[in-house]
Amino acid sequence: MEKPRILVVEDDLHMLGFLKSALEQNGLVPLPASDCERALRIHARTPADLAILDYKLPRETSGLELAGLLKRQDNRMPVIVITGYSTEDLAIEALRVGVDEYFPKPLMIEDLLRSIERLLPARESRKRPTSAEPTRIIPDLIDGHRMVGESLSVREIKAYIGKVAKTDSNVLIIGETGTGKELVAELIHRNSDRAKKPFICLNCAAIPDTLLESELFGHERGAFTGAHAPQEGKLKLADGGTVFLDEIGDMSLSTQAKMLRMLDKKPIQRLGGRRDVTLDVRIIAATNQDLEGLISCGRFRRDLYFRLNVAQIVLPPLRDRKQDISLLLHHFIAELNRRCAKQVKGVSGDLLKHLLQHDWPGNIRELKNIIEACLLNLSYGTIGLAEIPEHYGIILAEGVTDEKELLLSALLSTKWNKSKAAQKLNWSRMTVYRKMAKFHITRGGRTENEAPKTPGRDTTVTASHRCDSMATDEADLPFRPFVPFA
Repeated sequence: MEKPRILVVEDDLHMLGFLKSALEQNGLVPLPASDCERALRIHARTPADLAILDYKLPRETSGLELAGLLKRQDNRMPVIVITGYSTEDLAIEALRVGVDEYFPKPLMIEDLLRSIERLLPARESRKRPTSAEPTRIIPDLIDGHRMVGESLSVREIKAYIGKVAKTDSNVLIIGETGTGKELVAELIHRNSDRAKKPFICLNCAAIPDTLLESELFGHERGAFTGAHAPQEGKLKLADGGTVFLDEIGDMSLSTQAKMLRMLDKKPIQRLGGRRDVTLDVRIIAATNQDLEGLISCGRFRRDLYFRLNVAQIVLPPLRDRKQDISLLLHHFIAELNRRCAKQVKGVSGDLLKHLLQHDWPGNIRELKNIIEACLLNLSYGTIGLAEIPEHYGIILAEGVTDEKELLLSALLSTKWNKSKAAQKLNWSRMTVYRKMAKFHITRGGRTENEAPKTPGRDTTVTASHRCDSMATDEADLPFRPFVPFA
């Protein structure tokens, strides 16, 4: 199989030589260049499979401008940008020109190599050749690509997961709702010696306290009303594997006592039973509560806390790792495109700006839900402000200072009711219509010039065409959340 060709554009000759050597030692063919002009000549003569570009290049052309030129020649070629000037504005601009990933300096070569392997089309079937002096690479986690992010906190968590997985210690995962606690637990299990044994999840908050003990330890026939036959508990089903106990803070004190006995490697009994059962399971617990606070209130056993808290992983909320939002968007859109047969390219710069300003109380789960909601009505193109469903209007309202964005936010939050939008903005209804015409705002969210025409049928109604019927409020018209465009 032909080795992949990697275009590397870097004006620092020491850095260029380092990248060239690392790529060669990992079975890749580097095509080095020190400026934009040389890069374009090399790519025209020997088309690359992927490009790595420095953000700061000599003369007037930046790495992002070069990325745009390369994408126009071949929009399927992945582009990675390396920068020492990582900012939110750069993230927005990088996403706009189609950059697939960007890495801040100082560069972690292991992260770059993993990214290259993920982005190359034939990465699944390609094996890296051995070298006499291979670049030292931290082994990838199995399914580690599912934990998306290149922020320092995420890189540290991935490295710690690799260390914890090799042990048999109990783990306590702490984090807000939606930060990915179950994913971390699954990664620990899949990278451990117990990977071929069961991984059983149990949400302690979702099961009534009267049934939780039975779910964990099982029960004998007649142990309680409705127990018509004996049943194995989740712990027994996971024998030899891993049990993930989510929301451990909601477990009752009596069940905590039995858990403590099991963690001490002592036999347990089914509910209503007399026969001892010895288990070999690893416990990974998770909570979004302050367990130490629950201990002081007498609602959680201190000795159980110490048994569970051998290894501790604290997951940061999304608001503390906003530099990962563009990567998460890329991941979720690609995943939903595959799952739902869509061809959505990404999000607009305006929308990304709003998403970066949001505080994300629902964390990664909230971000994923928003993107999934957008793709319900969008099959291709770019997700813009107009594609955000009305019940997510609060996200668009945050930090809006631009008049057009302010109007669009008000229309979305009032389900396109012009009268209510006018009241919200403290404008007259005539002003709302006038501004809609000025900014070419339509129900489908496209300008008049962008809206394509289907033969024999108008696909959208622009605000400027509707100004002659201002007496009729458009709130009752059928909602058209998306107008297809080329």
